[in-house]
Amino acid sequence: MADEERRRVLAEFLRSRRERVSPKAAGLPSGPRRRTPGLRREEVAALSGVSVTWYTWMEQGRDITVSRQVLESLARVLRLSPAEARHLSALAGHAPPGPAPVRDAGPALHRLVDALDPHPAYVLAPNWDLLAWNRAEAGLIGSPATWADPGRNLLRRVFTHPPVRALLADWPGQARALLEQYRASADRHLGDAAFEELTAELCARSEEFRTWWGTHDVAEFRPARRRFDHPRLGRLTFDYVKLAAVEAPGVTVVSCLPSDAETAGRLPELAREA
Repeated sequence: MADEERRRVLAEFLRSRRERVSPKAAGLPSGPRRRTPGLRREEVAALSGVSVTWYTWMEQGRDITVSRQVLESLARVLRLSPAEARHLSALAGHAPPGPAPVRDAGPALHRLVDALDPHPAYVLAPNWDLLAWNRAEAGLIGSPATWADPGRNLLRRVFTHPPVRALLADWPGQARALLEQYRASADRHLGDAAFEELTAELCARSEEFRTWWGTHDVAEFRPARRRFDHPRLGRLTFDYVKLAAVEAPGVTVVSCLPSDAETAGRLPELAREA
């Protein structure tokens, strides 16, 4: 079932990327009767150097083997970003499956995030459950220990907890970026119940999540600047850095560094907010 689901997601991803590329961007004439958004299947096949039948089978989710060379050609024709090209390769079976989600950060990672206080820091599982956090992080987003969500899932908090919309200065931009990173992780864990249940729940509860999920956009984490409108401390701005935990595959440590002197000066107060 996991392989069948992977092929289905691959087919949908290819269609979504094909429809995004204009004929002009691919060096083709638009033509007066073009009804297909973006490129046609035969155009992608011709530009990639594969048969129309072969490419059609890929978009139909057929059980076929695709070489890395073909995937590289498709990535070029479909104008995929590096993150999207890696995602395509993984969906086509050229990358090992992601590790099983970890449910415990372990004492060392708990000590690490505590040592980073008063800088906000937390430990994130592959499915975006919070495994550990320090007092400054609790002061920034509200103590996860008080959340009704038993899994303390960060993505669920962002999309279903109204105060978070006011907390994040650019909620649409930040929320969509988080969803695209989550999608890349979820597609590496096809068949995992934790991901499937969370995705289904958020599609049902959040119109924005449902709409953005349907675009099949993916992204990898990049150091990012995020702005918060804290209810008591005002505007806080942090640069986010993510580190992989070697002892716990798939688990990451996220540290938030103040990006201006005003935010840095409020760190002691932030830790006291927890």
